[in-house]
Amino acid sequence: MLFSYDTDDILFTVLTASEGLRNAISGGIYNTDRPEGSAKEDITINTISINGEMPQTGESNVNIHVPDLNLKINNQEQYKANRERLREITRLVVSVLEDASVEGLLFWVSSSTTIAEDAIKQHYTNLRITWNIHKTNN
Repeated sequence: MLFSYDTDDILFTVLTASEGLRNAISGGIYNTDRPEGSAKEDITINTISINGEMPQTGESNVNIHVPDLNLKINNQEQYKANRERLREITRLVVSVLEDASVEGLLFWVSSSTTIAEDAIKQHYTNLRITWNIHKTNN
C-alpha cells in the first residue's frame, strides 16, 4: 500500500529527474512546501487523498508558481499574471509527467486551473494528478 507521502515522493522523483525542467525554472521543485517568501518560479507537490484499497486511487497537486509581471497600464502600476511563463513551464511539467513510467501504477493530469495569489503578487497553475495504483513493492 502507498501513502500520501509515497505519491508525493514519486512525483518529486519524476520531476527532479528532468534536468530540462530543473534548468527551466528560476526556483526549485519542492515536496510539499516552498520556501517562505519565495519570489521565484517554484514547483510544489502535495497529495490530497489516496485510498487504502487495491487498486488504490487518489489525487495529488502539482503547483507551478510564477511571479506576476509588474506592468504600467494607463499610467498605473499593476501586477498581472505572467501567462507566457505559466504556459511554458506548465507544458514542460505535463510533458515530463506524461513521459514518466513507474511500474505498477498509472498517473495522469486530470485537470488544470490558474489561481491568483494576490497577497504575494503571484499566480500558479494547479495540475490535478489522478492515481491508479495496482501493485506496490511494499
